[in-house]
Amino acid sequence: MKDRDVIYAFVAYLQANGHPKIKVDQWPEDEHRNSEQIDAIAGIFAIEHTSIDTLPNQRRDSDWFMQVVGGLKQEPGDLIPFRLSITLEYHAVKKGQDWSAIHEALKTWLITDALQLEDGKHIVDHIPGVPFRLRVVKSSTRPAGLFFSRYDPNDDTLSERARQLLARKAEKLLRYQSTGKTTVLLVESDDIALMDEAKMLEAVRIAFDGGLPPGVDQLWYANTSIPSEIQFVDFTRAVK
Repeated sequence: MKDRDVIYAFVAYLQANGHPKIKVDQWPEDEHRNSEQIDAIAGIFAIEHTSIDTLPNQRRDSDWFMQVVGGLKQEPGDLIPFRLSITLEYHAVKKGQDWSAIHEALKTWLITDALQLEDGKHIVDHIPGVPFRLRVVKSSTRPAGLFFSRYDPNDDTLSERARQLLARKAEKLLRYQSTGKTTVLLVESDDIALMDEAKMLEAVRIAFDGGLPPGVDQLWYANTSIPSEIQFVDFTRAVK
């Protein structure tokens, strides 16, 4: 979601939860384009919004992944009369590969060799034109469909990345805190597969085991994985 859409949704949440007259009063970055500014001022609140990937370079890597598998569910996928779940290693798709050629090679395999697989689990290697293996599960007794996924790489850098990012964002709130505003750091994730409230809270607690970073009065988590049902959770007491 766009930054301002998340902030508008957060202010609407505050309106419905104890601050009925609140609205966005200023977008400081619009007024001071030549310097770093917080995102919004709404009533007594000074709000800085940020988002963090569950994994390093997650959005970049997801884009690369979709360059390879995007559209396959509609292209040969509509012709497959069984359920086929295909899982790749997380870093299987890499820079320097010919993603268009891999896409076409996978399409060819799906409408030829995949049809010959028996039901059950398979490790499929050495597909012509595909430089990585596939882990495939086929089922003729379940509703037909083609599904692609990647394995969780078990990355352990989230808390350190959160510490660096949130400390940097908190610095922008310091001067507003000194003028009496209630400063809010709003941390967003739209990752429906690998992130949840408990995982984000654990990462933030590890990152700031001594309490909230200087400049921050309140720390909130925004789960935007379902844009029509954004969830806001106040982490302040849990981190303090």
